[in-house]
Amino acid sequence: MAMEKINLAKAKKIAENKGLKPGRVKGTSGVLFTKGTNDRLEVISWDEFENVLERKRLSVYESGGWMKIMKSR
Repeated sequence: MAMEKINLAKAKKIAENKGLKPGRVKGTSGVLFTKGTNDRLEVISWDEFENVLERKRLSVYESGGWMKIMKSR
């Protein structure tokens, strides 16, 4: 199944259903989805997550319930 670009509202809904939050590895500018249970990760706001996606020209892609953050196509 191919990865399909999804909007942030859909990504939020999938993340919420899986118990995921927006986050990043401390000291970096990259973003990821996390359960926030690792000391090296920090949970960030959805607004900050969206700003990083825009600034870095990234999008959220989904396939079969799995999400991945990649360069926008």
